[in-house]
Amino acid sequence: MIQKSTENRLVLVLDTNVCLDLFIFHDPRWDKLLSGLLEKKLVAITKKSCRDEWLAVLHYKQLPVNDDNRSAIIRAFDNLIRCVDSELLSPIAAVAPTSVIKLPICTDPDDQQFMELARDFNATHLITKDKALLKCAKRVAQYHSFKIFSPEIFLKTVVF
Repeated sequence: MIQKSTENRLVLVLDTNVCLDLFIFHDPRWDKLLSGLLEKKLVAITKKSCRDEWLAVLHYKQLPVNDDNRSAIIRAFDNLIRCVDSELLSPIAAVAPTSVIKLPICTDPDDQQFMELARDFNATHLITKDKALLKCAKRVAQYHSFKIFSPEIFLKTVVF
């Protein structure tokens, strides 16, 4: 099992699909992940472009989101996920991008930003259900300090 980070808190990047499960579908499989965020055992970060993608997705007609519940969903996201490029950065993200090693290129260009966020702000994990990002996991693990995990693997292997 992977142990807690040295600061006792893990820094996560959550992709849009994981956020859909947490904030719209309330998938009970990820209750422990949500509890970790609520209890501040985990820190989740985003950046403006990732948050903008999230806000755009909230207008997809196939989702159970409407004018009546959209504000509450956005508030729940914003309460638990820090937008690091819109605030004075705390010690978890106080350093400018540290990696000079290039990231692998994700086959889905829209998902590259999640790996860049994890690298640039010293995240410990990128949690994703996206197959294109999961395919990058081995290459990322070779050169970077963050790991790319599915929510299932994260919850099975990481202690927090």
